Amino acid sequence: MNPVKLIGVVLIAAGVLALAYGGFSYTKDTTALKIGPLELSVKEKKDVNVPLWAGVGAIVAGGLLLVLGGRKG
Repeated sequence: MNPVKLIGVVLIAAGVLALAYGGFSYTKDTTALKIGPLELSVKEKKDVNVPLWAGVGAIVAGGLLLVLGGRKG
């Protein structure tokens, strides 16, 4: 499998996951207060929403790479 087709498969998988889940979340550690040896850290949960058009666009782009990726000249 050539690299272009592999990228196409990855884009299709990412697009399907984006449509299925609609986004993802992660935890960010930040230092809220630091006084000498004392340190207060806070964990914030952040949510990232993936737009519908981005998921569909990734699927379409991946499909195009699969179809057109093997052609030469």
